[in-house]
Amino acid sequence: MPKDKGEKTSYQLKVPKGTKDWEGRDMVIRDKIFTNITNVFKRHGAVTIDTPVFELKDILAGKYGEDSKLIYDLADQGGELCSLRYDLTVPFARWLAMNSSIQNIKRYHIAKVYRRDQPAMTKGRMREFYQCDFDIAGAYDAMLPDAEIIRITCEIFQSLGWEGRYTIKMNHRKILDGIFEVCGVPKEKLRMISSAVDKLDKSPWEEVRREMTEDKGLDGEVADRIGEYVVQKGGRELLERLKGNAKLSGNESGSAGIEDMKKLFDYLETFEVLDKVSFDMSLARGLDYYTGVIYEVVTEGSAPQTSEGQTSQGAGKKDSKPKKHATNVDGEEDRSNDPSVGVGSVAAGGRYDNLVSMFSGKQQIPCVGISFGVDRIFSITKQRLAADASAAAIRTNEVDVYVMAFGGKGFEGLLKERMQVAKRLWDAGIKAEFSWKVKPKLPQQFKAAEVNGVPFAIILGDEEVAQGKCKIKEMGLPEGHAEKEGVMIEMASLEKEVLERLGRQESSPTGLAGGIDKMSMEDAAREPPKTG
Repeated sequence: MPKDKGEKTSYQLKVPKGTKDWEGRDMVIRDKIFTNITNVFKRHGAVTIDTPVFELKDILAGKYGEDSKLIYDLADQGGELCSLRYDLTVPFARWLAMNSSIQNIKRYHIAKVYRRDQPAMTKGRMREFYQCDFDIAGAYDAMLPDAEIIRITCEIFQSLGWEGRYTIKMNHRKILDGIFEVCGVPKEKLRMISSAVDKLDKSPWEEVRREMTEDKGLDGEVADRIGEYVVQKGGRELLERLKGNAKLSGNESGSAGIEDMKKLFDYLETFEVLDKVSFDMSLARGLDYYTGVIYEVVTEGSAPQTSEGQTSQGAGKKDSKPKKHATNVDGEEDRSNDPSVGVGSVAAGGRYDNLVSMFSGKQQIPCVGISFGVDRIFSITKQRLAADASAAAIRTNEVDVYVMAFGGKGFEGLLKERMQVAKRLWDAGIKAEFSWKVKPKLPQQFKAAEVNGVPFAIILGDEEVAQGKCKIKEMGLPEGHAEKEGVMIEMASLEKEVLERLGRQESSPTGLAGGIDKMSMEDAAREPPKTG
């Protein structure tokens, strides 16, 4: 029976599984990540585009290999069959195919994507999450755009304070295909075997070999030959060993990949980022559209603590039982505390020369790019900040000046005077606030400024206003400091005085006290705002 109009519907207030609300300190950190990434993109001449959050289902079909099962299909409502976008790369290729006059572009795109994956929320594994993509489309000399992508990647992680705390794992699809061919993998199994190899960062070789042979029907001897290659990693010395391998260098695909990697290493050395790269033969990238160099960025939180099916070293019999993980109200587990689940790569990409032609049927525009997983970068950054007790003091707004008033008996609050001062500061481009009470108490005004780490206060009093003056106070000065109680200034020079002080503090080694937008992420962990 239908419910009466006055009857309340019973439901549980929660966000959908694999999603979260963002606020406060988390928003400050995330916005800083967005800003740093965007600044680097623009430094390298990129322009931005935007595409719909959902695409025609046929556009996304057949592009993601085994991960296609993670695509969110929208309900058929009697019109076009659509799906939520899985990434930003396929929509970009579709856009290029639709805009045939554009033959080359450096584009960046920051937007949400959707995957029906098993969530691990505190590790940045979510069902709705942001990606920041940078792609270079167009026909250029071999490996030059690819080298700039790697340089861009290093600049971004340096700007986030990750210097020395990340590695760019790199391989080449043509080398992998060459290895599979010389090892005897049937052509129709190339992609599925590549997908199995890609799991070596999460599972031991024995488990990957079992998948190849038992699940995917590969001959055991062929799997063993593959294993001799994919366990190798290094740099130029590994490239030389592969070049000296008669079978692989004699294979057309393998030889082409080796030559590409040689050029790329030379260019990365010129860009002074070769030391950030690990040539890793186990990297395969499961997406079907990659055709050349592939890479992903990993850090200390990327790998799981243990692999599926393995127990931690030193675990006794009592600890050998699998631990239960937090279960969502609808029965599906959140695997945040599962040691076999890591954050995974924090950025990944590669060359995809044929994707545009899959849509246009004729037009082929070579492309190479990378996608940064902001939620995973956020997760690791937040963990690093949490390791320092002072990190909790990150400011949640950017106000530079709090306009206050005080007085004795008969004090009326100087509301209009505070409003006029705030207006003058806003007109000068200065971030300012004042209390929305007609007669605020001074302690409450100071508390409001201190809670948000506001670096300066303008203090008005009846006598000072009558004399055309006010007091400017820098918050957080130590006892005994000559300006601890503030400095009297002429109201006529208000904007000039404030801007001079902001400029001095901004150029100081610590930057604006606690202002994360003036610091690297690691600075934010070290420098708490000083108040009072």
